[in-house]
Amino acid sequence: MHEMSICESIVSVIEQQAVAQSFTRVRRVRLEIGPLAGVELEALRFSFDVVTRGGIAAGSELDVIELPVTGWCMPCAGSVEVRERFDACPDCGSYQIQITGGEELRIKDMEVD
Repeated sequence: MHEMSICESIVSVIEQQAVAQSFTRVRRVRLEIGPLAGVELEALRFSFDVVTRGGIAAGSELDVIELPVTGWCMPCAGSVEVRERFDACPDCGSYQIQITGGEELRIKDMEVD
């Protein structure tokens, strides 16, 4: 379950920012996650609750913003949204799509005290 190590990394970032920005409590953490990031959201939520216990982010809410999979269609010369890697372009049917989004896993922002 790599979601646990992802959450440990998130807590590490939170702790570093707490020192740098002088906050003492985290109320909410918002993450942006694309479907191609390979993250099981329920496992991530469970792991976040476990990893944050007893720390600065204990009891904080975890909000996940799910991002779409986007790509650049070479024949259309435009950005398109697809469901997964190797899908055909919804406009022209070509499979010549370079993925440009949907692999993200990042902290968007936090509500802190």
